[in-house]
Amino acid sequence: MKFFQKKPPKKLTRLFFATDLHGSQRTFRKFVNAGKFYEANVIIMGGDILGKIAVPIIHEGNGHYRATLQGRTERVETEAELKNLLDKIGILGFYSKVLEADEFQAIQSDPAAIDALFHQLARERLEEWVELAETRLAGTGIKCFVTGGNDDYPDVLEALQCPGAQSIFGCEGQLVQVDDEHTMISMGFSGPTPWRTPREVPDGELGVMIEQMIGRVADMSHCIFNFHDPPVDSTLDTCPMLDWNTDPPSQIMRGGQLVLFGAGSASVRRAIETHQPLLGLHGHIHESPGVIKIGRTTCINPGSEYGEGILRGCLVTLSNGKVEGYQMTTG
Repeated sequence: MKFFQKKPPKKLTRLFFATDLHGSQRTFRKFVNAGKFYEANVIIMGGDILGKIAVPIIHEGNGHYRATLQGRTERVETEAELKNLLDKIGILGFYSKVLEADEFQAIQSDPAAIDALFHQLARERLEEWVELAETRLAGTGIKCFVTGGNDDYPDVLEALQCPGAQSIFGCEGQLVQVDDEHTMISMGFSGPTPWRTPREVPDGELGVMIEQMIGRVADMSHCIFNFHDPPVDSTLDTCPMLDWNTDPPSQIMRGGQLVLFGAGSASVRRAIETHQPLLGLHGHIHESPGVIKIGRTTCINPGSEYGEGILRGCLVTLSNGKVEGYQMTTG
């Protein structure tokens, strides 16, 4: 008779999460490589994946170019210098377009043309990212899930919907199977912000959208909430309070001190408290990285330093509806 029996090994899933890359070329490449580097089965990119600025590079003739970058005029005289400038702009998460002087003058006075060019450049970069991920992850078995955020334009996010994709999948508004045991629902919209971004709604409406997705979940104890907006007053959402009446919005000071507050979503917090999913993945507030518990739910915001080309993330180990461990990463 056997008195001792060896327990079967736990089936583990290693998940890597990063968010708020805002168009940064270097940071996205690091994200795609993170699956192999951290030996993760799944990589998830949260919202705000598009850049915010397009930089015109004006061709002055004779191989000379100029551009205004972060308030400074950059002048280049060789193709090597031009490449370095393009790389620098890409690391910052900005888009760029080389224009002849007459092209620049024509587009500068046409707001609709500027907007159309921005959307074109944003879509082209996102399409490049999708192709890069498909190429790098081919044959690895690593699944990559991507959702948009409040800063991301719906027409550009359509580039994530790729029939026949093998490795990278747009997952917003969907219930997806992360592995054999765990599911995930994703929401990229946020509550109102002083920046009036493309995808923000009143918090009550956000709550309705979330509950509609939650209705598809069969087993909440094995479900991940990939919600761009963090839960309110959770320390994952702490940031400076802004005066919405100034342009741009300015930080509020009282008694010589910066006023901080929780800018997250009450609806997101209520959904977590009510339904108690396994894991909450959040972003939106770059300066508040951390890991907290709301009831049984582990909630994570890795923060973001995309403008420095730094990838902040969190590596999470899951097994049968439990968070076995996590590690915040910077690289």
